[in-house]
Amino acid sequence: MWRKFLAALLAIPLCVCMLSGCQGGGASKEKESDVVDAKAKPVDGNLKPLKKPATVVIAEDDSASAAGFYIADAKGYFKDYNINIKFAKFSNSDDMLPALASGKVDVAGGISSASFFNSIAQGIDVKMIADKGHNLKGQSYFSFVVSKRMKNKIKSYKDFKGKKIAVSTKNGVDDYIFSQMLKHAGLSRKDVHFVLMPDFGNMMSAVANGTVDAALQIEPMITQGEMKGIHYRFGDTTDYAPKAQIAMVLGSPNFVNNEHAVALRFMVAYLKGIRDYNDAFVKGKGNKQEIINIMMKNTSLKDPKIWDKVAVIGLDPNGRMFVNNIKDQYKWYKARGGIDGNVDINKAVDTSLAKEAVKVLGPYK
Repeated sequence: MWRKFLAALLAIPLCVCMLSGCQGGGASKEKESDVVDAKAKPVDGNLKPLKKPATVVIAEDDSASAAGFYIADAKGYFKDYNINIKFAKFSNSDDMLPALASGKVDVAGGISSASFFNSIAQGIDVKMIADKGHNLKGQSYFSFVVSKRMKNKIKSYKDFKGKKIAVSTKNGVDDYIFSQMLKHAGLSRKDVHFVLMPDFGNMMSAVANGTVDAALQIEPMITQGEMKGIHYRFGDTTDYAPKAQIAMVLGSPNFVNNEHAVALRFMVAYLKGIRDYNDAFVKGKGNKQEIINIMMKNTSLKDPKIWDKVAVIGLDPNGRMFVNNIKDQYKWYKARGGIDGNVDINKAVDTSLAKEAVKVLGPYK
């Protein structure tokens, strides 16, 4: 259940946004004058709405990392640009990347992993266009927890030596973060007992019954375990991986290059949703309860008291990704033999839409 809460962050490599009804779905490049309502008043900056409605079908699995989509939809930011949103679920995530590359799917949420980069290396053409998940400094939503019974035995990262540590995947972003912790502690993988445990609920039970000593856990399980006295949060992921890119918004080449008017307005609305999210959870201003209500409606976490305590997913209000870290992760997966082929990250990353959207909205301070 809780794996759904965080966007397939570790188990499902992709969640998808499909765009239909925009310029007929063709590959030819649009003319802005043909699709924009020149007589309408600008919505943000000088950006006017579309002349005809465009329907965007977003496939999400109760993902908190999709907060920007949920909030923008609930507050009418997409509608302001004549973009209609429909959320849907896909039964087979393996078909998503090819559909994205072919233009049948226009936007997707991708999780950093060897399999993700391997798909690109094998010829799946997609673009990473904006942030969809990272850790906030000092309050990571994805961090280590230690069993209460180990409190006097584990006082520093070096004390993980010889301990049993649960991690939910191999060759995924959590495995990468685990490796960064070991490097920070001056340890190697041989110094600890790596326990592969894909289910976060089982992970909390394993910490409680002594099967493992520590775990790389995720919210809201971190907060729930603390409240139950099962474990305690140990340090913070940003201690050793301050700029780990966990999830990215992906775009198809056709969406990014040939449907610019729709793509730009979609991005502007998305960033407006993220800015409301940051106002509520990071700055503590605006109507936080309104944002919590939207998140409770769209995710598996329905307890408002937990929402007030959890460390939330970091979502950059300007859409910026940690591009250098994406490159570092790619190199790490490749060095471990997880990628067959090569990826030109500079070509796979396209920040132009987010940058243009920021010009429309102004930078978020």
